[in-house]
Amino acid sequence: MSQITKFARITLWLGLAGFAGATLVIASAFLYLSPNLPPVEALRDMQLQTPLRIYTQDKSLIAEFGEKRRTPVDFEDVPPLLISAVLAAEDDRFYDHHGVDIKGLLRAASQLLMTGSIQTGGSTITMQVAKNYFLSHERTFSRKFNEIFLALQIEQELSKEEILELYLNKIFLGKRAYGIEAAAQVYYGKTIKDLALDQFAMLAGLPKGPSTLNPIANPSRAIIRRNWILGRMLELGYINNQDYQIAVAKPVSATTHGTQVDVSAAYAAELAHQEMLKRYGRNAYTDGYTVYTTIKAPLQNKAQHAVVDGLLAYDQRHGYRGPEQQLSPKDGEDSLSLWQKVLSNTATLGGLIPAVVINVTDSTFDALLNNGETVTVEWQPELAQTRSFITINSRSAPYQSPQDFISIGDLIRLKKDSHSLWQLSQLPAAQAALISLDSSNGAILSLVGGFDFQQSKFNRVTQAARQPGSNFKPFIYTAALDKGYSPASLINDAPIVFEDAGQENTWRPTNSSGKFLGPTRLRKALYQSRNLVSIRLLRSLGINHTIDYISRFGFDTEQLPKDLSLALGSHSVTPLSIVSAYSVIANGGYKVIPYLVDRIEALDGSILYKANPPTVCPQCENNKTAPTTEEMATLEDILQQDAPPPAAERIIEPRVAYLIDSMMRDVVKKGTGRKAQVLRRSDLAGKTGTTNGPTDAWFSGYGGGVATTAWVGFDNNALLGRREYGGSAALPIWLDFMSLALQGRPEVNPVQPEGIITVKIDPDTGLLAQPGQSNAIFEYFRAENAPKRSNQASPSPSNLLNEEQREDIF
Repeated sequence: MSQITKFARITLWLGLAGFAGATLVIASAFLYLSPNLPPVEALRDMQLQTPLRIYTQDKSLIAEFGEKRRTPVDFEDVPPLLISAVLAAEDDRFYDHHGVDIKGLLRAASQLLMTGSIQTGGSTITMQVAKNYFLSHERTFSRKFNEIFLALQIEQELSKEEILELYLNKIFLGKRAYGIEAAAQVYYGKTIKDLALDQFAMLAGLPKGPSTLNPIANPSRAIIRRNWILGRMLELGYINNQDYQIAVAKPVSATTHGTQVDVSAAYAAELAHQEMLKRYGRNAYTDGYTVYTTIKAPLQNKAQHAVVDGLLAYDQRHGYRGPEQQLSPKDGEDSLSLWQKVLSNTATLGGLIPAVVINVTDSTFDALLNNGETVTVEWQPELAQTRSFITINSRSAPYQSPQDFISIGDLIRLKKDSHSLWQLSQLPAAQAALISLDSSNGAILSLVGGFDFQQSKFNRVTQAARQPGSNFKPFIYTAALDKGYSPASLINDAPIVFEDAGQENTWRPTNSSGKFLGPTRLRKALYQSRNLVSIRLLRSLGINHTIDYISRFGFDTEQLPKDLSLALGSHSVTPLSIVSAYSVIANGGYKVIPYLVDRIEALDGSILYKANPPTVCPQCENNKTAPTTEEMATLEDILQQDAPPPAAERIIEPRVAYLIDSMMRDVVKKGTGRKAQVLRRSDLAGKTGTTNGPTDAWFSGYGGGVATTAWVGFDNNALLGRREYGGSAALPIWLDFMSLALQGRPEVNPVQPEGIITVKIDPDTGLLAQPGQSNAIFEYFRAENAPKRSNQASPSPSNLLNEEQREDIF
C-alpha cells in the first residue's frame, strides 16, 4: 500500500511539475508575444475587402469591380441550417469552448509527435478568425501561440454570434469568392437564403480545401466531403434521417456564375468605374463603395434593345455575309466535340447565340448551340428572304433553299423571334450609339456605346468623334436668330462654287436631293435641311462670330473648322457633346452639364458624395436671392438641409430659344424627321444628320424633358449605303427608345415669352400677307424684327437684310 501511495505521490508531483512547466512555458510565450499582438477591439471596426458595386438610379446592379467577390451579411440573415453545417464541418464544440478546444490541440500535438509536422492544427472557428484577420498562414509555433492567445482574447471581447459573423464573411471559398454570400452567388447563382441543405453542406466543406474540394474543379471529392458533413449534422442532431437521405442523394448542382447584373449597362458602368478610380485609386476595388448612377433601368434596357434591333435591321437590309467560321466536319462524335469546344469559347453577343450547322435539308437546317442543345431552323418567310451581301449597295437575289447558302460546319448566329422561332442572324459590321439626358439637369438616363461591350469596349458615345452633318445646323440657325434673322428670313437655295487657289480645288456643295428651291425661308430650309441655305447663312453671319456664339453650347472651338464647311457639320464631335447641346434647346436655353454618378456610399451606407448639378429654374432668373454654387456651404449642409440645386445658366435669349424650338418642331411635323409623328406628340423636335458617303447617320431630338441622340456608322468610316440616311438608319433607333422614355411624361410646350409676336406672312416672300391672301401663314417674330411691309410695298425678297447683306446672299 505504501508503494502505491508513493507512486501516486510521484505521479501527482510529476503532473504538477508538468502543469507548472506548461504554465510557465505558456506564460513566458504570452509575455514574449503579447506586446506584438494586435488589439482585438479592432475587429469591430475591421473593414473587409469588398468590391465596388455600381447601380442604376432605381437600385438595379449593373457592374461589380474587384479581385475579391464579397457580400458581407449579418449573422441574423444567415440560415440556421447553414450555421449548423459550418459548425459540423469546422468546430462542433464552438458554443462549449472559450476560443481554444483542448481536445483539438491534443489531437494536433499527437500528430506532431507521430509525424514530425503539424497536420490539422486543432484550430477552432475563433482561432481561424484570429488567423484570417490578424496573422499569416505559415505553420510555425510562434504563429500558433499568437493564434491561441488572440482567440482567448477574442472570446472575451466578442459574442459567439459576432465571431461567427466575422468568420462567415472572411473565409475564402474558391473562385474569387470570399464569404458565404459571395460563394452562394458564385456556385449557385442564388443568395444563401435560397439554398437547400445539400448546398449548405457543400459550402461548409469548402474552407478545408477551396481548390481541392471545389464542386466545379473536383466534384467527386467535393461530394465525399459534403456527405461527410451531412453525416456529422445527423450525428449531432442538427438534421433528421429523412433530411439526410434526401440531401446525400442529390447530385452536384454547382456551376460557375458570374456577377448577376440586372441591367445591361456596361458602357455606363465603365464610365462610373473610371470616375471612382480617379477619386479613390486602387481602394475603389476593396473598400466596399456603392455607386448609384443616374441611369434608369427600364430606359437602359430599352436603349440597349433599340441599338441592337436598329443595327440588326440595318444589317439585314444589306445582306448575309456568310458564316463567321467554317469548321471542317469530322466523322462521328469527334466533330461534335470539336464544335462544342469552339462554341464554348465563343461569346453570345447582343443576344445573338453562336451555333454550328450540323445538318442541312432543302427546307430546314439543324444547329448545335453553345449550351449543347440542338435546334431546327425552319424555312420560314424571314429565312426565305435571305440575300447575300455583294457590295454596300447591292445584294443577291433571294435564295430558294437553305442548301444554297448554308453548309455543315458553318459557325453562325441564331436568335429567337417574337414567336419563339429560331432565325438566322449575324453580327452586324456597323456600330451604333445612343445617349439620353434629362434636359433639366443633364442626368444621363441611358447610355449605349456600341452593339455589345464584350465585342468592343470602345465607347462611341464619349470616344467616337464623328462628323455630325446636318445634325449641327440648329446651332448655326440659333446664331442667326440671335443676330436678328427670323424664321421668315429668305436665303437663296441655289448652286454656289468656291475656288480654293491654295489647293487648286473647287468646292461645289449641293443638297442631298440635288435640287434647289431658290429663295427659301429659314424655317423651311431647316426642316428640309437645305445645305446651300446653311452655307450662305454662315457666310452672312461670319465664321468667327458664329463660332464664338456656338461655343456657349459646350463645343470645343479649337476643333471647329474656320471655313464654310462648318455649316454642313464637317468637323468631328461626339454624340455626348451633341446631345448636351440639344438639351439647351430642349430646356428653353439653359446650359446643363451631363453627369452620371448621382451619389457614392461607403460600406456602412454613409453618403460620401451627392451630385448637385445646375438645374433649369426659370423662376430663379427673377429671384436674385436664389443660392449659387459658391453660396452652398458644405456637402453636409446640402444633405442635411436639402438645399435647392444651383440654377443653370441661361445661354440663349428666351425669344431666340422659343423660335429655334418652334422651327425644330417643324422638322418632325413636315421635314426629314416626319417618322417621329408615330409617337403622336406635339412637343417633339429634332434634326436628322447624314454626312457625305454617307458615312454617318444621326438623329437628335427631344420631347417631354428628354433629349436623345442616336448615331449609326462604321468604326472605320466605311460607307453606310446610298439609301441610308439619318431618317432611315438612326431615327428608328431614336423612336424605339423614345416610345418608352416618353411614357408617362406630359407634353412640354414652352410659354411664349414677352416680345414674341405672331404675324401673318406671305410664305414666298416672308413679308406681310395681303388681306385675304389664300396661302398666307402665321409666323413667330421677335417684335423688333417683325416685317413692316407687304410684298406690294416692296419687291425685296428679304424682310430683314440690308442691301449689302442681300448682295452677299443672293
